[in-house]
Amino acid sequence: MSEPIYGELDARAAAVADQVVRWRRHLHQNPELSNREVQTAELIAEHLRSLDLDEVRTGIAGHGIVGVLHGSQPGKGVVALRADTDALPVPDLCGADFASKVVDQEYPGGPFPVSHACGHDCHTSMLMGAATVLAGVREKLPGTVLFVFQPAEEGPPVDEKGGAAAMLGEGALDDPVPTMAFGFHVTPYPKGYIGYREGNQFGASCLIKIGITGRQVHGSTPWMGIDPMPPAGAVLTGIGQLYRQISAFDPVTVSIGHVEDVGRFNIIGQTVTLWGTIRCAVEADMPEVRRRVETLATHTAQAYNCSATVEFLQDVPAVHNQAAWIDAALPTFRRVAGADKVTQTPPTLGYDDVSVFVNRYGGLYVTLGVQDAELGPQGMPRPEPNGRGMYMNHNPHFYADDDTLVTGVRLHAHVAYDHLAGHLAPG
Repeated sequence: MSEPIYGELDARAAAVADQVVRWRRHLHQNPELSNREVQTAELIAEHLRSLDLDEVRTGIAGHGIVGVLHGSQPGKGVVALRADTDALPVPDLCGADFASKVVDQEYPGGPFPVSHACGHDCHTSMLMGAATVLAGVREKLPGTVLFVFQPAEEGPPVDEKGGAAAMLGEGALDDPVPTMAFGFHVTPYPKGYIGYREGNQFGASCLIKIGITGRQVHGSTPWMGIDPMPPAGAVLTGIGQLYRQISAFDPVTVSIGHVEDVGRFNIIGQTVTLWGTIRCAVEADMPEVRRRVETLATHTAQAYNCSATVEFLQDVPAVHNQAAWIDAALPTFRRVAGADKVTQTPPTLGYDDVSVFVNRYGGLYVTLGVQDAELGPQGMPRPEPNGRGMYMNHNPHFYADDDTLVTGVRLHAHVAYDHLAGHLAPG
C-alpha cells in the first residue's frame, strides 16, 4: 500500500519528534505511582485540549483520560490507542541527566523512590505525539480514534481499585465502542524493532498475600511464644519447588517480592506477610497453581503451630493476540519499521492489563525495542558491542533510546489509519 497519507503521517511524526522527547524527559523526571498520576494526567489533558479534539474525558478510574477524535470521512471503525501512565517504586539508576530523584513519602508501604523503570513515560509521550499527528489529518480519517491514557497498570494499592478494568467499569469506552484496541510496550530489544507473538503476548497474573500468624514474645524467650518467621522461610523455600507440581510444558512462576514483618531486632513478632505474584503462560493453569500455593502456606504454617491466610488479588488475564489480527497487521508493522525489523518474540511471563481492552474489543498488543541490542543467531536479543547494555523492565538501570520514540508515534498513527480505512482487520 502506498497511499499518500502514509507520507504525511510520517512527516507529521518527524515534526513532533523533538516535542515527544521533551515530554518523555519531563515525565521521566516527574514520575508518579499507581493511582497518584495527578501531574501526569494534567499534562496529558492540557495537550489533548490544545488539539481541539471532539471530547477530552478526565478523572476516569482516578486519573485516566480518553481523548475522542472523530474523522471527517465516513466510516464506522473506532480504534482505541492505549498508553499506561504510572511509574514504579524503583530507584532510577539509568544514568541520564534527566533521571528521577522523586521520593514518594506518603504512598502506602513507603516512602519509595519513584522512577519510570518500565518505560511508561515513553508510552505516554508517544501516544501524545500520535494524537498530534492524527488530529492534524482528521479530515482524512474515516472513523474515530480514542486516545486512552490508563493509570495504575502496575497495580494500585491493594485496598484501592484502578487500572484497565476500573476504566471499563466506569464506561470509559462505551461510546463509541472500539472495533480495535492497540498498544505496545517498550522492551530491551534492538532499537526500532517491532516484536509480536501469536497467542499470549503476555501471561496471566495475580497478586498473592500470605499472612502467617504466631504469638509475639521477647526475643530472649522464644519458647514462650510462637515464631512466625521459620514457617515464612519454609514457605519461601517450598514455593521454589511448586514448578515441579505443574506441567513442565506450561511455564509458571511464583515469586515473592516483599516480606513484611511487624517487630524489631529483639521481638519475635506476631505476624509475617509475604507479598508476591503468580504468572501463568496458560491461563487455565492459574486455579491449580493457586490451590497449591494455598495448600503449601496453610499446611506449612500449621506444621510450625502457626496459622496462615492466603489471598489472591488483582487478577489480570493474559494478553492474547489472535492469528487473524497478527496477519492483518504485519503489512503495517513492516511499513513502519522495515521488513527486517519485524520479528516474532519468545514467550514471556510478564503481564499487562491492556489485556482487558484487547480481549474485549479485539486488536493487538506488541513490543517496540528501545535499547542498544542486537539479535543473536537464535533470534534472542543480546547487548550490542560498545553499547549501553541491556536492562530488563523494572531494573533500576532500565533505559530507552529517545531517537526511537518517533517510531512509536508512527506505529500508533499507521495502525489507526489502516484500521479505520479497512486495511487492518481480521478477515
